[in-house]
Amino acid sequence: MPTLPPGQPPVPRPESHQQRQVAESFGADAGRYDRARPGYPEAMVARIISASPGPRIVDVGTGTGIAARQFGAAGGQVLGVDPDARMAELARRHGLPVEVTTFESWDPAGRVFDAVIAGQSWHWVDPVAGGAKAAQALRPGGRLALFWNAYQPPAELNEAFAVIYRRVLPDLPLGGALPGPDGYSVLGARAADGLRQAGGFGEPEEWRFGWQRSFRRAEWLDLMPTTGGFSRLPAAQQEQLLAGMGAAIDAFGGTFTMTSATVVITAARS
Repeated sequence: MPTLPPGQPPVPRPESHQQRQVAESFGADAGRYDRARPGYPEAMVARIISASPGPRIVDVGTGTGIAARQFGAAGGQVLGVDPDARMAELARRHGLPVEVTTFESWDPAGRVFDAVIAGQSWHWVDPVAGGAKAAQALRPGGRLALFWNAYQPPAELNEAFAVIYRRVLPDLPLGGALPGPDGYSVLGARAADGLRQAGGFGEPEEWRFGWQRSFRRAEWLDLMPTTGGFSRLPAAQQEQLLAGMGAAIDAFGGTFTMTSATVVITAARS
C-alpha cells in the first residue's frame, strides 16, 4: 500500500473548500445528480467496511445518498451530513437519515463512529478542520476514507472534449481534458497533508480500484451538468459545451467505454 509523501504536489489555489457557491450548487437539480452520477466499485466499499471496526458510518457530503446507499446495502449503518437541504431531502426519500450542515460545523454530540467516508466531496471540506472533526467522531482504530471517481475517456475522445472546452472556456485550468486517476494526486496530497496537520491519524495511504463503464451519448450529456461549476456557467456556454461533446461522441460512434479508477485516501484513527 503506497503512502503519500508530505508536501507533494503543491496545493492548488484558490482552495476549493472556500468556493461555497460551487460546493452548494449541486442541489439545483438533485434529481439529475441522483440519476446520472455513477456509484463506486463494490470492492472499494467492501474493503473500507472490512477495514473499519464496526458498522456505524458518517457520510460527509452525502448528497443524494449515492455512496451511503451502497455502504448501507453492504451492512453499514449510515448517517449523512450535507450542507444542501435540497440534496438531503432526496436522500431522505431513499430512507437515509441526514443532518443538514457543513461537516466542519457538524456536532457529533457525543456519538462515536467506526468510519467516516466522503465520496466526491472532501475537496469542498477544509482539509485541516475536516480532519480534526473526523478524528473527533471516530473511535480509536476507526477508518477515514475519502474517495473520488477519476474519469478517463479514450484518449482521442478526451482530446476532442478538451478542444471543445478550450474553445468555449479558453481560461479554464488544465485545458478541459479529464485528468484521470493521476490527476487526482493534487486532491489526494492536499487531503493527506490536512490529516497530518489535524493529527489523530496514522499515515495516510492511497488505494485505487479500477472500473469500466460504457456511456451512451445521452448518458454522458446527462452527467456533465452535475459536475462542479457547470450549472453556474451562462446558459449559452452550457449549450455550446453539451452540443460539442454530443457531436464528438457521435463522431466516435455514439458510445464509449470509460476505463477509470476510484482513488481513495484513507487513514486509521490513532
